Amino acid sequence: MANKLISEMGLPKSITNVFTARNIITAKDALSLSEFELMELLDVGLEEVMLAVAHISEISCPPYQTAMSLLEQRNRNEYLAGHLPTRLKGLDAALCGGIPFGVVTELVGPAGIGKTQFCLKLALLASFPTSHGGLGGRVIYIDVESKFSSRRMIEMGLSSFPEIFKMEGMAQEMAGRILVLQPASLSEFTESLQKIKLSLLQQNVKLLIIDSMTALASGEYGEGNTPRLGWHISFIKSLAEFCRIPVVVTNQVRSQGRDEASRYLFQGHSKADTTEDSSKIDSHLVAALGIHWAHAVSIRLVLESRSGQRLIKIAKSSISPCVGFFFCITSSGISLLEDEGVEMMGPEANTIHCQGHSGIINYDGEALHSATW
Repeated sequence: MANKLISEMGLPKSITNVFTARNIITAKDALSLSEFELMELLDVGLEEVMLAVAHISEISCPPYQTAMSLLEQRNRNEYLAGHLPTRLKGLDAALCGGIPFGVVTELVGPAGIGKTQFCLKLALLASFPTSHGGLGGRVIYIDVESKFSSRRMIEMGLSSFPEIFKMEGMAQEMAGRILVLQPASLSEFTESLQKIKLSLLQQNVKLLIIDSMTALASGEYGEGNTPRLGWHISFIKSLAEFCRIPVVVTNQVRSQGRDEASRYLFQGHSKADTTEDSSKIDSHLVAALGIHWAHAVSIRLVLESRSGQRLIKIAKSSISPCVGFFFCITSSGISLLEDEGVEMMGPEANTIHCQGHSGIINYDGEALHSATW
């Protein structure tokens, strides 16, 4: 708006000509000078200058918006952007439709909790024809830990949507839409990302999954490695925004060092908590990639275990409340035990529980136990 031409602002022709003669062409040129400087430069009276400046300001400044108009605009944008429904009724309702397009959604949790199960189901749903509620496109699945299983995905399809998967050739058709990459190192992953951007548009890709980002940090787990992923974070976000597709990444958890715990007060750990017996490891779990990575994702879903029961909760979202849903894993994938969510208050929103479940990475980067599905 600052570069809007004064000649196009509807000022009287006489004053417009004076501005042009003095090489004051844009709104920025005029508004960068005081009224008295304009009087001297244009050789006109104060009243005429004040009227001209007020008119230029009104035309060039963006109009104010009410909270209601912003809400309506956001609703329109979200409708145009779309969501990938997870087919988990309560979770989709809390997320206002499902996994949103154009942003990065992160799944955080210990090994074996169900992150890859969730990713496989999302890949399946995105490859569904639009006539059956899917996105009708291809999926790029970056399988860093070699956990992708075509057999398991087809089992999910047969169990969840038998009427579709029993149609002749349908299972093969949908499986053929899922492109799996298995980079062995961070450098290979970087090369893959650079090639993906063009493929996303040329091959009608509707979903990008990276499982998992943690494994790419050279076998090191913790915040100290996140700067190495700075370029990757930015590039992945740009892919989501540029192509308007959902991007889903997974992240492991690690145990938190005692002195480190006191630096993240938002996670609800008091200083006294950090001096407790190290066997109470449940109180010191954090996402493995640290705080810098956390700021890069728009939605964080935490999969955790409480007294042996699995729970998925919305730990970060600008539009959703922090609610959790107990779930189990069946032949059809993740299934919610109830569609009604449990509201998480205070520290519960960010604390990661792992009661009755192994699969924690300790502070030195060594896996205590790794269970995969």
